[in-house]
Amino acid sequence: MSLIKQLWIAIALVMTIAFGGSMVVSVLSARHYLEQQLQVKNIDNATALALSLSQLDKDPVTVELQVAAQFDVGHYRFIRIVSPTGQTLVERVFSGQLQGAPRWFAALIPIRVMPGQALIQDGWKQYGTLTLASHEQYAYKSLWEGTLELLLWFVLGSIATGITGTLLIRVITRPLNEVVGQADAIAERRFLSIAEPRTPELRSVVRAMNSMVERLKAMFSEEAARLETLRQKVNRDAVTGLASRDHFLAHLREILDGEQFGSIGSLVLVRLPELAEINQRLGHQRTDALLAQLGQVLRYGSDDPTGQRAGRLKGGEFAVVCPTLASPAQAATAVHERLLKDWLPHWAADVPDLFHLAGVRYHRDQHVGQLLSLADDALARAEALGPNSYFVDETGTPRTALPAEQWRTLLTEAVQGGRLALAYYPVLKGDGQGAIHTEGMIRLKADGNGTPLSAGDFMPMAAHLNLTAPIDLTVVKLAIEHLRTTAGDIAVNLSAETIANFNFRHELTQLLKSYPDVCQRLLFEVPEYGVFRQFEAFRDLAQTLKQLGCRVGIEYFGQRFTETDKLSSLGLDYIKVHPSYIRGIADNPGNQEFLKGLCNMAHAIGMTVIALGVENREDLPLLTSLGFDGATGPGIK
Repeated sequence: MSLIKQLWIAIALVMTIAFGGSMVVSVLSARHYLEQQLQVKNIDNATALALSLSQLDKDPVTVELQVAAQFDVGHYRFIRIVSPTGQTLVERVFSGQLQGAPRWFAALIPIRVMPGQALIQDGWKQYGTLTLASHEQYAYKSLWEGTLELLLWFVLGSIATGITGTLLIRVITRPLNEVVGQADAIAERRFLSIAEPRTPELRSVVRAMNSMVERLKAMFSEEAARLETLRQKVNRDAVTGLASRDHFLAHLREILDGEQFGSIGSLVLVRLPELAEINQRLGHQRTDALLAQLGQVLRYGSDDPTGQRAGRLKGGEFAVVCPTLASPAQAATAVHERLLKDWLPHWAADVPDLFHLAGVRYHRDQHVGQLLSLADDALARAEALGPNSYFVDETGTPRTALPAEQWRTLLTEAVQGGRLALAYYPVLKGDGQGAIHTEGMIRLKADGNGTPLSAGDFMPMAAHLNLTAPIDLTVVKLAIEHLRTTAGDIAVNLSAETIANFNFRHELTQLLKSYPDVCQRLLFEVPEYGVFRQFEAFRDLAQTLKQLGCRVGIEYFGQRFTETDKLSSLGLDYIKVHPSYIRGIADNPGNQEFLKGLCNMAHAIGMTVIALGVENREDLPLLTSLGFDGATGPGIK
C-alpha cells in the first residue's frame, strides 16, 4: 500500500474515532436529558390527572371519558387505572407506529423512563392507582435529528479537510510521485533517471535510485544477451520449466505416428484465460512465480519413461499428454485434482478465476491439427462451465469438430446472413397459472437441413473467438422484433464476455433508445460467473439498462453465494437460481432450507426469485412454499 493511502487511512481513522466519540457522548447526554424530562412529565401528568379524577364523580363513563380526553391530547404510550383489588378499570394504549426516527435507531439507543403513578381518591377511600407513560417518539425524533445534524457537519468537515489535504499532499508528494514513477518504470524494465528533488529525505533516495538504474542497465543488458543465447539452445520454457512448444509438439507427433506407445491415449489442456490481466494484477515477478509453480504441478508425474510429458504451447496454454491413460476423464481428473490441491490455494485469493481444463482422447495416426482442434473445442466448453472447471470429451470426436477459423467463418456468416433465431420458453408463476415472462434462447442454423444448434454448442467457441458481442446484439434485435408483434415480456441472455465490451454497450444503448416503447417489456440476464468476473462493468451496464426502462437479472445464481452482499447495491429485478439447487428438491431438506433463506434475502431487497431446471411440475407447490415467485425448466410445459 502506498504511503499516500496509508496517510489518508490514518487521517480518516482519526477523524472517525473523534467523530464517533463525540457522537456517542452527545447522543448519550441528549438521551439522559430527554429521559429526565419525560420522567418529570410522567410524574406531573399522573398527579394532575389523578387529582382531577379524584374531584369527579366516579361514574365509569365519566372516568373513561376523562382518561380518553387526556390520552388523545397528551401523546401518551398508555394510561391505566387499576383498582385496589388489581382489576383494570380503564386503559388506553397507543397502537400506532414509531414516527420521526428509524426503528433500528430506537432499538440501538433505547429511552427508558419509569411511568408516573398517582392515587385516585373517592372521598376517604382509594378509588384506584393511575399509571401513565408519555410516548417517546418525539424524544427519538429530536435525538435522531440531532444525530443527523452532527453527521452532516462531520461530512462537510471531512469534505473540506479532504479538499485541502489533497491539494497540500499533491504539492508535498510531487517528488515522491516521480520516484514512484521511476520505480514503476524499473518494474517494466524501463530504466529512467530523474532530477534530484530539493527535499533532503527524498534527494538521497533519488540519488541511490539513479545509481541503481545505471547499474541495472548494464546488468540487464548482459543478462538479456545471455538469455537470448540460451533460448536458442534449450527446449525448455524459461518461466515454467516445461517443454517448449516445438519440443512438445515433436514429442506428440512421435506418440501419434510411432508404435512406441498404445494406439489410444489422452491429451489434457490447461488454459489461463486472463494471463495479461493476471500479469497486470499481480505484477511481473508474482506472475512468473505463479507460472513456475504451475509448471511444477504439471511436471508431477510427467517426463517419465512412459511418455507422459507436459509443455507450454503458448502464453497461457499448457498441455499434458498421457499415452498410458486411455480415459481422458481419468487424466483430466488427475491433473485437475493436483491443480486444486497444490496450485490454486496459493493464488485463489488474488485470482479466483484462474484456469480452465479439458481432456480429450486421441488415437494413432490422428493428425496433430485435428487433435488440437478437438482439444480447443473441449476447452471452449470448459470455459463455459465457469472458473477452475474442466470438461472431458470421452468420444474423442466433438459434436461439431471444426477448427477455430472455420468456427469464426460460420459464426460471422450466421450473424450477417440471418441464421440466428430465438426459441421461446415460458417462465411460469409460482402457482403454475400464467407466465411471468418468456425466455428467448438463441439457436444457430448451421445448415439448411440439420437441427439448429443451441447456445451450448457454439457460444463457448464464440467466446473463445471474441465473437459474442455481435451475436448478443443480434439476439436483442430479434427480441425487439418479436415484442413489436406480440404481447408479454421477453428475457434474453447476455454473455459473460460481452458485458465489459464498451462498443457493445454503446451499440446496445443506441438500439434500445430507438425503441423506447418495448424497453419496459425487455429483460436482460447475465450468468452469475460473468457478473462477479466483471462486476464493475456489470454494475454500469445494469444502471444504463434500468435507466432505459429495462429489467435486469442474474442467471444461474448461487455458485458465488459468498459475494451476494454486493447485490444489494445493484438494484436487480430478479434472480434465476442455479438448477443444481432445484433438481431433486423434494428429497433434499438441506437445499430446501438454503433456498428458503435465499428467497427471503432476495425478497428483502425487492428481487423476484425464479427456479431454473424444474424437472417436475409437481415441485411447483413446494417451490412456492419456499418463496419462489416463478419457475422454468424441462418439466414446465
